[in-house]
Amino acid sequence: MFFLVAVALLLFLPSPWDLVGFTIALLVALGETLFWHRTVKGRRAAVGVENVIGSEARVLSACRPTGQVHLNGEIWEARCTAGVDPGQKVRVVGRRGLTLVVEQM
Repeated sequence: MFFLVAVALLLFLPSPWDLVGFTIALLVALGETLFWHRTVKGRRAAVGVENVIGSEARVLSACRPTGQVHLNGEIWEARCTAGVDPGQKVRVVGRRGLTLVVEQM
């Protein structure tokens, strides 16, 4: 974004302010790039079914003992020993394969 601002300043400001504005905007763009690179460099991508444990889901079909839940925009097969009706909220407590183990909240 700042690089586009730098180019716009270079084109539309009168001389010598065009070079001053371009240089400042370019330095800010470089600083922003280095800051974000340093911030996200050590992070690992949070993907996989392990990351849904502890999340809340909404029951779509009665879970007696198996049913379906809606979680993070996805529909998952779920197992609940207590039995839960559609529309209720549940918490994911584990998984067996790609079936989530849930309990009523």
